Amino acid sequence: MGQRLSVFAACLWWGSLTTIGFLVVPLLFANLPTPALAGNMAAKLFSAQTWVGGACGLVLLLNCKEKQPPALVNSASAAIIFIVFGLLMVMLLEFAVAPRIVARENLRVWHTVGTAMYLLQWLCASMVLWRVTKPTGDTPV
Repeated sequence: MGQRLSVFAACLWWGSLTTIGFLVVPLLFANLPTPALAGNMAAKLFSAQTWVGGACGLVLLLNCKEKQPPALVNSASAAIIFIVFGLLMVMLLEFAVAPRIVARENLRVWHTVGTAMYLLQWLCASMVLWRVTKPTGDTPV
């Protein structure tokens, strides 16, 4: 059960980051009448993504505490590093970068920092997904 929950959480984290960041937000800017309107909606979506990413990361961390078979210990240890770093990106984006973007404080710099941090979070979620879906031999699905 724990392994399946980890896979589900990793898929949800990666999938939501991918959908919002690489599909929905670009479509908002392409189709809404003003960039300000698109930006306001994007901010709300990214804020919602914070809660999804945070919840998925916590579920993944809690499942890493379960006893791991010897073959998965190194994989789980590496996954924990990516989970923690991804969660750090989640928190920094929401509570340090997003308020500055919303306040339009040095917008170009903070938008660039936010984009880089979002990409780092996506890469962390990708690595976690890669590791939790690693085949473990002859285990039935």
